[in-house]
Order: sequence, then C-alpha cells, then structure tokens
Amino acid sequence: MFKLILLVGAGGFIGSVGRYLVQLLFCKNTLSVFPYNTIIVNILGSLLIGVIYALSEKQNIMTPEWRIFLATGICGGFTTFSAFSYENISLLRDGHLMQALVYSSLSIIFGLLATYIGIILVKQLF
Repeated sequence: MFKLILLVGAGGFIGSVGRYLVQLLFCKNTLSVFPYNTIIVNILGSLLIGVIYALSEKQNIMTPEWRIFLATGICGGFTTFSAFSYENISLLRDGHLMQALVYSSLSIIFGLLATYIGIILVKQLF
C-alpha cells in the first residue's frame, strides 16, 4: 500500500509540474482571457488517460503499478478532467447512457456551484 501511495505521489508531482509549465508557456504567449492553458491540459490529459487505459487493457503491456503511476498520479496531477472523461467513456461504452448524462450534468453543475459557494464563503468570512 505504501508503495502505491509513493507511486501516486511521484506521478502527481510530475503531472503538477507539467501543468505549471504548460500554464507558463501559454500565459506568456497569450493576450486572451480565454483559459487556453486549462483546456490544453484537460484535452492532453484526456488523450493521455485514454492511451494509458487502452494499454492497460492489453495483456502484459502495463502492470497495475504503472497504470496507477501514470493514470492516477501523472494524469491526476496534470488534470482531474482526464478521470472525468474516462469514467464517462466507460459508462457510455458499457451502455449506461443515462448514468453518463447524469454524471456529466451533476459534475458540471455542482462543480460550478461549489466553486461559486467557495468564493462567496471566502468573501463573507474575510
């Protein structure tokens, strides 16, 4: 168990640093208010987690430890949107259209609502 925690932590470090570097690269070279850096890491993370899970489904290509390091660690540190994307694809692939729609809708609506509530709480408390 401790080994897996270290793998996730090391991967998270790499993913977080990668996200920061993408942010530096695109914030420096962009005059737009559109969050290009966030959409880029979300799309790249989604692509990467798709590759990781596809490889992990092949026999003898990737160990469970590598999958945890790459998917949970690196992709998780780079973006949590990648897990959201994969979980929706899994639901759709398994024929659970309604659950995918509910999961997507609730994630977006309550994610935005929670962010807004957090902002309001801080403004009122400080």
